[in-house]
Amino acid sequence: MPKRLIKRLLPHRDHVCNHKHMKVFGDLLHDANLWHLNRHSVSGAFAVGLFMAFVPVPFQMVLAAAAAIFFRVNLPLSVALVWITNPITIPPMFYFAYQVGIMITGETASLEPFQFSLEWLQSVGSEILIPLILGSLVCATISSVLGYSLILWIWRWRAVEKWKNRRHSSTSAKLSE
Repeated sequence: MPKRLIKRLLPHRDHVCNHKHMKVFGDLLHDANLWHLNRHSVSGAFAVGLFMAFVPVPFQMVLAAAAAIFFRVNLPLSVALVWITNPITIPPMFYFAYQVGIMITGETASLEPFQFSLEWLQSVGSEILIPLILGSLVCATISSVLGYSLILWIWRWRAVEKWKNRRHSSTSAKLSE
């Protein structure tokens, strides 16, 4: 994995520790494992961040930080990955999660007529809540397992390639002597 690129893109430790929402965690933020970049901390951070991105509640970043602290994975990466859900991607992601929940529960989708208003949301809220939560949990679990596995595989593949290149270059150097 390109550690330098990840380090360059992630916010600095002081910036994260001094954020107004992160002060809730106090001294827990001083654990060195929360800031390391190795295959376990990065793959775990992907699992946490992708899972929390599908949780349909506000303050996903705080939940991701709490989970990163609990699982002792890279904190900044976990929190940054939550931003997969942003104002542009939230509607399609949660609509997809709702459709997954509809398929699992066997209910029929009855969102017609759609209106972008608080009154409409209150009137259909109880109908969409169970499928949305269930679909979100399924999507969160699948995406976190896939993200974790993919990052572990990529990290291992890069390590094997580096090992092969070193071995090949040392063999070539010995043959040329």
